Amino acid sequence: MNISNRISTRIALLVLAIFLVVSSASAQTSRKEERAQRDKQQTKQAQAVSKEVYDRITKAQEHVDSKNYQGALKILNNMMRGGKLTEYESQNVLNYLGFVYYNIDDITAALDAYGKMIRIPSIEPQILKGTIYTMAQLNTMEEEYHKAIKLLDQYFVLELNPAPDPYILYAQNLYQVDDFVAMVKPIETAMDIARKRNKQVKEDWYTLLNFAYFQQEDYAMVRDIQKILLMTWPKKRYWFSLAGAYTELGEDENLIYAYDAAHTQKLLVKESELVTMAQLYMQAEVPYKAAQLLDTEMNSGRVRKSARNYRLLSQALTLAQEDKAAIPALQEAARMTDEGELDLRLGNAYLNLGQYDECVSSVRAGLRKGGIKSLDNAQISLGMCLYNLQKYQDSIKAFSEAGKTKRSARIARQWINVINSDIARDRQIRLAESAARKQAQKLAKRRKQIDRI
Repeated sequence: MNISNRISTRIALLVLAIFLVVSSASAQTSRKEERAQRDKQQTKQAQAVSKEVYDRITKAQEHVDSKNYQGALKILNNMMRGGKLTEYESQNVLNYLGFVYYNIDDITAALDAYGKMIRIPSIEPQILKGTIYTMAQLNTMEEEYHKAIKLLDQYFVLELNPAPDPYILYAQNLYQVDDFVAMVKPIETAMDIARKRNKQVKEDWYTLLNFAYFQQEDYAMVRDIQKILLMTWPKKRYWFSLAGAYTELGEDENLIYAYDAAHTQKLLVKESELVTMAQLYMQAEVPYKAAQLLDTEMNSGRVRKSARNYRLLSQALTLAQEDKAAIPALQEAARMTDEGELDLRLGNAYLNLGQYDECVSSVRAGLRKGGIKSLDNAQISLGMCLYNLQKYQDSIKAFSEAGKTKRSARIARQWINVINSDIARDRQIRLAESAARKQAQKLAKRRKQIDRI
């Protein structure tokens, strides 16, 4: 559990821990209730303790009410050192000592007082039970998790009908000692008790249960818990947790649905989130949606106009067979990087559009920059553009370079054969045209001779 979760736990424990009063009742939750309960039980205490002890406890209470905690501690500690208290009197004095020490944030001293208190043979069962639970809470606050677990084990023996919260506290301590398997049962027990008592199962309980299964790499359970969290407490982080579970389970289609749902609800705001959504659209073979998203968000400023993002935009447009629309993105990407691969992609886009001069310029720019993954493919693209410009010798040179690579040797030979055939055909055509011109010239000369006769 991270620091913020531990702080939240600490706050919750602080609220739970303030139930200690000098009384034989079990607990309380506020200072007003403390005074009310003290007033109601003064008669009972007066009968159970001597008048001297009662008066001194009352005086200590007055010091606490005026926030003179040191004055209260002096009285209470002197009473304990006197050694003349009955077990019942000692129980009350130690209980109040623990409460005062807690109020001045001396948890070690509070635990010492409570420890002495629970060792009193005649301690009332209800007080014993409540004090053990309080000690478990305080040990959790002090990060003494193993001690807290042992105390909670004692508490569950004494408490025959526990509320859900002690089980959750037990699970929190198990989490801290990395016993992720064991923490599942107390959480589920807490949930069952809450349902039987018609109380709400809390969001934090599901979150804790999710931690337990996540640490066990049980992503199917993580997925199911995230669905419950989303239906009951719809939050952005649960969409991403659900997406993470789908990723681990290899449920790619559901992963895309989860991200798309978050996008539809306008929960995706960071560049990384929006770019991931675009990549998932491409993975789902809907590249045009990816291109629309990137173009919109790059214009809005939420996605930077970087070479990386322009490249992704151009890929999406190319996959969507929007070659003309891809040109500006490719131009920007190529301009912003020294990587020749982007110039090659720009050249291929020009080739698809029949813009052969631009194709030659872009591919050659990429070759000059370097960093092209497949030089043979670049030479093939260059050769095709040059061929369409009828620059046959330059085209043959490009295909010859490509043919030096084994995988491109065959296609390079085929192109060179085609070009040589075209050259031969062009030569035959030129010869035929030349012969036809000569024949026409001869006929014209004869006509002139005939006309003279």
